[in-house]
Amino acid sequence: MKSSVVIKSNKSGMTVILAPEVPFEELLGDIARKFEESAKFWGSVQMTLTLAGRPLAPEQEFQIANVIMDHSQIEIVCLVDLDSNRIRRCEKALNEKLMELSACTGQFYRGHLHRGESLESEASIVVIGDVEQGARITAKGNVIVLGELKGTVVAGASGNEEAVIVALTMAPYQLRIGEFETEVNEKGRRLGRGPVTAFVEGQAISLTQIKKSFFDVLKSV
Repeated sequence: MKSSVVIKSNKSGMTVILAPEVPFEELLGDIARKFEESAKFWGSVQMTLTLAGRPLAPEQEFQIANVIMDHSQIEIVCLVDLDSNRIRRCEKALNEKLMELSACTGQFYRGHLHRGESLESEASIVVIGDVEQGARITAKGNVIVLGELKGTVVAGASGNEEAVIVALTMAPYQLRIGEFETEVNEKGRRLGRGPVTAFVEGQAISLTQIKKSFFDVLKSV
């Protein structure tokens, strides 16, 4: 029987080739079984993902990525797009969205924050880049890190317990929202797989994994 899902690996990730004639819902089940069967082979690893073999809508791509992560220990850090026209359209849409966020939140930062560096905002702040251990962000509103968070973040610095902290990779040294803070994470272990939101629940900071598209994450600001 011909397989509807074929996996090819490369140095930075994997390509999953999908049969064009199989109904999408059936294909999701085939993907789940394929990655459950090969979970031990892949182990716990971060990879890029390229999807080939059939045209897919963006929401279908994210569904496939989530099925793979749910049925294996693979963390997909990036979906590689082979459509150059769509890449240009997405880049244009991203830039427009970032300009909108900058106007609405009052601050938008592009670049990495290194050890010893700090960033402060009177409102919410979006950081496109990594926050290294030893770096610090303080904001009166929300903090969204579109990269790896390993430093210290204070959100809701004016006492706003409704603020949230979002990171594509959450491995902070410490988080604080309003008057509540997490324990120090000296080893820098990741708190969850993929994008994670930190928020105040009860009398403590809770964490939840995000299974949404990139632009849904941005709407959290």
